[in-house]
Amino acid sequence: MTLTAVSKTQPPEAIDAALAAGQRVFGENRVQEAQGRWVDRLDALPELELRLIGPLQSNKAAEAVALFDMIETLDRPKLADALAAAGLRAGKTVRVLIQVNTGAEPQKAGVLPGGIGELLDHARAAGLVVEGLMCIPPADEAPGPHFALLRKLARRHGLGTLSMGMSGDYETAIRFGSTHVRVGSSLFGERKGPETPSID
Repeated sequence: MTLTAVSKTQPPEAIDAALAAGQRVFGENRVQEAQGRWVDRLDALPELELRLIGPLQSNKAAEAVALFDMIETLDRPKLADALAAAGLRAGKTVRVLIQVNTGAEPQKAGVLPGGIGELLDHARAAGLVVEGLMCIPPADEAPGPHFALLRKLARRHGLGTLSMGMSGDYETAIRFGSTHVRVGSSLFGERKGPETPSID
């Protein structure tokens, strides 16, 4: 199981403390914010792994591909095409997870469970490496059934990576087979910056 430290909005000293403690996998919500935070650190620590865990607009695909090792929020064919084209131009293999809207929440990004197969086929045909699935359960529902559903969907489609579980529910996620948990406040404390929409 891999711990992804959610470093969005954290001050430099908090990130440097995590690095000093040996943390090497970090998650960010926004491309531009991550660029300012990580470009210099990547030069010094090439073993770092950066994962985009927030929604991504297609016009930011090239910047995302250049910076991140994994895009966890693929949710539509147009974005798959943009990521594949960016990877081709950069000569880089693009690794992705498909974000699944397990609660069918209209305000939340992610493909509905019934649409995974079609998006998976499209992404693979475009040249992306689809490693698994990601979800964020509804805030007002027990997370266990959503994690169980994601595990079932991943097995159905032959996918091995399950990115599920955050600070409030990562222990439940691990019991349901999570391979990557995304933990922010439990590591860093409450976020230091104002909450803004996660789309670049």
